[in-house]
Amino acid sequence: MHTFYGGNRIISRHFASCRVNAGAAPAQTFFCVFVAFNFDCEAGERMFELRLLQGSLLKKVIEAIKDLVVDANFDCSTTGFALQAMDSSHVALVSLLLRSEGFEHYRCDRSISMGMNIANMAKMLKCAGNDDIITVKADDGTDTVTFMFESPNYIAAFSSQKLSGNGISDSQVLGYLTRFCLPMFPVLLFWIINDQDKITEIEMKLMDIDSDHLGIPEAEFDAIVRMPSTEFAGICQSLSTIGDTVTISVSKQGITFSTKGDIGTGNITCRQNTSVEKPEEATVIQMQEPVVLTFALKYINTFTKATSLSNQVTVSMSADMPIVIEYKIAETGYIRFFLAPKLEEENLESNHQPQMNSRPEVNSKSETQDNPQEEMET
Repeated sequence: MHTFYGGNRIISRHFASCRVNAGAAPAQTFFCVFVAFNFDCEAGERMFELRLLQGSLLKKVIEAIKDLVVDANFDCSTTGFALQAMDSSHVALVSLLLRSEGFEHYRCDRSISMGMNIANMAKMLKCAGNDDIITVKADDGTDTVTFMFESPNYIAAFSSQKLSGNGISDSQVLGYLTRFCLPMFPVLLFWIINDQDKITEIEMKLMDIDSDHLGIPEAEFDAIVRMPSTEFAGICQSLSTIGDTVTISVSKQGITFSTKGDIGTGNITCRQNTSVEKPEEATVIQMQEPVVLTFALKYINTFTKATSLSNQVTVSMSADMPIVIEYKIAETGYIRFFLAPKLEEENLESNHQPQMNSRPEVNSKSETQDNPQEEMET
């Protein structure tokens, strides 16, 4: 047995040689490599740790918010990894939630808040490959957080981690695979090991950020539109070549995006379309009342940097309320952007301005935000 230590991760490589007889044919020898993973954190030291097999997901999330938020607190609890922050002008708000069950491994002994500079975090994550496994960990009593990037070094047809999670130990997994699977499916039990294994560890200083937990307006939306995220991004990008603002109107005819500038005007209308073979290509409109609101295109285009996280985007609107643009992150969670509408000149003169005020701490998994969209999806 060869054991390789990488931080708190112990990788044990078990080598086994078995013979398989096929009738009267000569015996054939198959050489198999088994890889078993075990977590062995120091008791009493580790306070928070998460492990994400699809490391590119975290990279995409940070890329989506880095141009909007400068510094932010990541709130870690037993339920998940969350963030709420506003841009410097207090016009836009981002709310992120990655639920604990979406990670391969998640541990949080007590609720903590980790302040980080988003731009520096994005630079640091560039050290990780798109296929890397990312582990984030923090010890009690320290002012740093550690990011570990592991290059994948094997291709497996079975996952010992999943079996271990059901109460089966790694040694039992190894025994089952050797005893039962190898004689029947020898090819499936080959693990390919990369000799250029690489583990990168980066330690980042945490920041003390004084910020209130922002209250999210609770409202029943007048209109909710779900459409392909790439189509939404393309529309907003196209209109930004004509004007600086976009007027979004939802009616029985569909959802219309309009803009005007020095060179002319532009209008794009998307009608409801549910008769498509692929659900992610559908445009679904749920409307209680017609809505017409105007927004700054530079913010909308910044939000669309989250397009790679989801095939669909959900746009929720109510009169005189911030628009909510949501991208669901697979089964892991969501990222939501809130943007206050631009006001008409007469409203500016009367100093009537809707705001997202600070309120007592609220749950970032607010049911009031989830229910309207979940009902539409069902």
